[in-house]
Amino acid sequence: MFDFKKKVYKIVKKIPMGKTRSYKEVAFLIGRPKAWRAVGNILNQNKNPKIPCHRVVKEDGRVGGYRCGAKKKITLLKKEGIMIKNGKITPRFEK
Repeated sequence: MFDFKKKVYKIVKKIPMGKTRSYKEVAFLIGRPKAWRAVGNILNQNKNPKIPCHRVVKEDGRVGGYRCGAKKKITLLKKEGIMIKNGKITPRFEK
């Protein structure tokens, strides 16, 4: 599990400011396409501010959860220029 966690953090660290990825995309990029829930659980436990967990959202563009609360996640995303309407990234996040 530790290697899986390291891989998740490595991928998430590469998400540039102002961009997002889905939990499913992160799982796919580490070679475990069905492990998107595990990705979410790992990111929910992250306390390292250098790992931009707030940039990982749901596949349908909904913001999803965040360790510090969904409102904080939305605030961080908006600060990076990501537009959110009705709890969803608009236009749908870029790949």
